[in-house]
Amino acid sequence: MADPPPTDEGWFVLHDFRRIDWPAWEDTPKAQQEAATEAAVEFLETTGEGQEGETAVFTITGQEADLLTIHLRPTLDAIERAERQFNRTPFGRFAAQSRSFVSVTEVGGYTSQDYFDEDAEADPGLARYMESKLYPSIPEDTYVSFYPMGKRRDPEYNWYDTPMEDRAEMMAEHGETGKGYAGTITQYITSGFGLDDWEWGVTLFSTEATALKRIVYEMRFDEATAKYGEFGPFFVGHRFPAADLGAYMDGEPVPSEREEAEAETETDSVRETLAEEGVYAGQPRGEDVYAVALYSEASVDTLTERIDGLRSNFEHYDTHVSTAVYHSRDDGPNAVVSIWDTQSAMETASGFLADLPKTVGLPGDVPDGWGTMGMFYTVKAGHREEFVETFDGVVEALEEVTGHRETDLLVNTDEENDMFIASQWEARNDAMGFFESEDFRETVSAGREMLADRPRHVFLE
Repeated sequence: MADPPPTDEGWFVLHDFRRIDWPAWEDTPKAQQEAATEAAVEFLETTGEGQEGETAVFTITGQEADLLTIHLRPTLDAIERAERQFNRTPFGRFAAQSRSFVSVTEVGGYTSQDYFDEDAEADPGLARYMESKLYPSIPEDTYVSFYPMGKRRDPEYNWYDTPMEDRAEMMAEHGETGKGYAGTITQYITSGFGLDDWEWGVTLFSTEATALKRIVYEMRFDEATAKYGEFGPFFVGHRFPAADLGAYMDGEPVPSEREEAEAETETDSVRETLAEEGVYAGQPRGEDVYAVALYSEASVDTLTERIDGLRSNFEHYDTHVSTAVYHSRDDGPNAVVSIWDTQSAMETASGFLADLPKTVGLPGDVPDGWGTMGMFYTVKAGHREEFVETFDGVVEALEEVTGHRETDLLVNTDEENDMFIASQWEARNDAMGFFESEDFRETVSAGREMLADRPRHVFLE
């Protein structure tokens, strides 16, 4: 008998597909339509309150369904109850279930063997990554694609009697294809063994509809798929807020402009929340990358140990540019900066980095102050000492500048020629007055010969 890989399970998932009885809906008085819609919206917005998990609703394009509701809950009983409660709403009689898929989130040991090895040294980064797969949230990304799948048990190609090492090698290749879409596509693999007709369900979320096609197309050429993959029907659609269900039933565009504006506000509030924890998350000014940055009073050794664990996972993704610890030359906090190619990848990383120990606001940060975390410099080899001397001269000059509080130089612990300057000011106008001054321009001009790359005013807070 071939060895089965170890697995770990998390939350249960119900993909609940519904087909609208449009003739019955059109024959229903407007007042009853509105009452039914309001009841469904209330259910979708409040179901699961007080418990872990969430619910999201999606349109479905094509003849097999009109709507998809995904319920994510800690127990099988909870998703069964959610299904039953929806059926009992007035809207439920117009929305018959056309398909469903019952499954549980799962991580396997093909490519994550250390997670299951009790004797392996604990890896906090790997543990958090696995927890994000077992206890996920439903992404806000616009488009969704769902399909069930299994592995062949043919005489020639039988996945289940193939040696473990061969299966692991094929799954590693399959995973490499998926990593090329990190930051563009979020993928959930849920297990239906003993729960539904198919062995797994694959749910893809993306802000780009054609990316859903491309990833499936590319993966068809992986050996694990080409020889052993079997697939059920595909469903595609896009997410919309439950509050827009009435607009959907009236044939109007969803999400509505109102909801899109609110979604932008929610994104801003997430960043504001991170900022309150001393974490910058956003697109640096004038750059085509996205960054997460924070200060911490933890030691360099502590931060390096934690970042090494996270970075080993981050580097699996093509969208990861760099993650580094920067140490203060003075008594100020140290810093961590993580740079990504895409916003969604950056936002995912920010959730991991926000849990680093002893995170604090910017040094000298006070409610009425203003700071810069930026002016990244990569110094040419052989010019580091000259650059540091120039910086010390600038700091001495800044002591006489109105509105300046403090300025620190932080150095990448892995690359001493990679540095950035952090400054604190009484007000934005004080800082901008200096940055626009002749003294500042002369300093930058004099320093260009020392730099291997252009200076980048990366973070303005």
